[in-house]
Amino acid sequence: MFQKRISTVKAIFCLISCPLFIAAFCSGEIDKTRYITIDEIKPGMDAVCLTVYKGVEVEKFNLKVVDVVKGLEPARNAILVMGTDERFIHTGPVAGCSGSPVYINNRLAGALSFGWAFSKDPLYGVTPIEEMLQAGTYTPPAKTSPAPALDFSKPINLKTAYNQIINFENHKPRDTGINWLPCPITTTLPAASFSDSAGAFESVGLLPVSVGASGKFPEYTDVSMKPGGILALPLVYGDIELAAIGTITEVVGDKIYAFGHGFTGEGPIDIPMGTGYVHTVVASVIRSFKFGQTIDIKGALYADQSTAVVGTIGKKAATIPMRLTVERFNDKKRTYNCQIVSHRFFTPLLAKICLAGTAQMFGPLPADHSIQYKTRIGIEGYEPVCLENFSSFAELDDYLSDSIGALGLILNNPYDRPQITSLDFEIKILPQTAISHIWSFDVSDTTVKPGQTITAQVSLESYLTGHKNYKQTITIPENIPPGNYKLTIAGIDDYVQFITRAAPYKYTPENLPNLISIINNVANTKRTGLHLILTLPAGGIAIETAELPQLPLSKTVLLNNEKRSMVTKSAAQWLEETIPVDTIVIDSRSLDITVEEN
Repeated sequence: MFQKRISTVKAIFCLISCPLFIAAFCSGEIDKTRYITIDEIKPGMDAVCLTVYKGVEVEKFNLKVVDVVKGLEPARNAILVMGTDERFIHTGPVAGCSGSPVYINNRLAGALSFGWAFSKDPLYGVTPIEEMLQAGTYTPPAKTSPAPALDFSKPINLKTAYNQIINFENHKPRDTGINWLPCPITTTLPAASFSDSAGAFESVGLLPVSVGASGKFPEYTDVSMKPGGILALPLVYGDIELAAIGTITEVVGDKIYAFGHGFTGEGPIDIPMGTGYVHTVVASVIRSFKFGQTIDIKGALYADQSTAVVGTIGKKAATIPMRLTVERFNDKKRTYNCQIVSHRFFTPLLAKICLAGTAQMFGPLPADHSIQYKTRIGIEGYEPVCLENFSSFAELDDYLSDSIGALGLILNNPYDRPQITSLDFEIKILPQTAISHIWSFDVSDTTVKPGQTITAQVSLESYLTGHKNYKQTITIPENIPPGNYKLTIAGIDDYVQFITRAAPYKYTPENLPNLISIINNVANTKRTGLHLILTLPAGGIAIETAELPQLPLSKTVLLNNEKRSMVTKSAAQWLEETIPVDTIVIDSRSLDITVEEN
């Protein structure tokens, strides 16, 4: 029986290199000696599929045709098959079996591609091979990559952009009805790395399952890409491994067809592909899955369409070099060098997983903690994004929102599609808290005259360290009109909120260089600064990002004319002094200042 199985599998593989088959395929015709079409398939026919349940060995599993479904979706048909092998019956539909080739009468019928949520039986839907072979024959005029719709019409907010990226869902998996088999995704990082972004992965057909394994397979370096073999998509590789697992359906020369459904369905795609190894199939009442990893990169996917993904052996995908340096109080300084896919949606999401995972590789952050971090994003043809800041008592939120928010904004901006040339992240985690609030705020005089200098005194109360006192002078302008004014002392959050409200035009981008400049400005505003602000009357106007504060009234009226296409706004004015402190101030206080006539 075993020898018969091996002979069948070998016979199927031998057809791949048949010159007559390749010639027929290239002519655009279906080779009826190799492929069986849905018109020839009837309920009750015997079938087999090829897939890997352990290691790299492709095995044969018996199936029975249940029915042929025509018009499953517009221009889509399907074959329903039931697994009769005891292992298929035990596991039910398995994530990672996407693309497993199905043969009827020794001819390729298609690939396992979908099932039903919580199905008790190993009932699979098969995408017909004639539909799969159409993938890659049409190139749309532009990519339709899934990506969050970030708002560039308002002042840039890195935390908002970050939250939109990690919470973005292309579509929600259905609890009932047809579900395309997801691709298990495993990584060498802690499982908690996926905790707040699993939904984003699941929405594009990826199933985060558990921590993976890292290592080479010298005994499997010569594994070839063949029908039924594992197709691994290494989204991150090097010192960090993160890969999606599926199955190869067909090999035609140097061309690979797989999955029987789309990856993200975006059309043109550029993602590494390689051979893979399966540690085991994990049987689950919710979703069984293959637990595996990449062996060796063999090429790259270039087409991602609704019926299949298509790749070329020997093709090299464009990836981004990424370096992460982590220094923890309970571990030595470690550096991770790897490559990450270049993709509008995946790059920020995967980078977030890597940042969170490496920071927590040796345990979660302690209750009292502070973080120093640096990020550099190299951008071809533009200035880099370079940021350096500090956070405390905020877990990894500030580090991630600044770094990934900036990366997501650059990759998804409406002005240009720049190539990211490098990603460099550094983080130092300290076991201490540096948070304070304002205990008291006073000034030397609340009634002043133009040109007078006053002294502000502020006392900060810090956790475990008591009170610290600071002084800062501020000079009232000579030309200020008499009246009541507000003097505010503010920590970082209230300060950023003030400046983006007072002068939104300074933080709303007009083009990519302007966006980069705004990101660098916002992300490098030190959290360990205490800001003394005297709000002044609005003066002049702002045109786009340019301010004309001393504009005569006659010209202001002229530029504000509604017939002019250029939009103008009132120019906000304020005086500002920054007091360097060694903690993050979490609140603000205000006083009223009365300015009298000289």
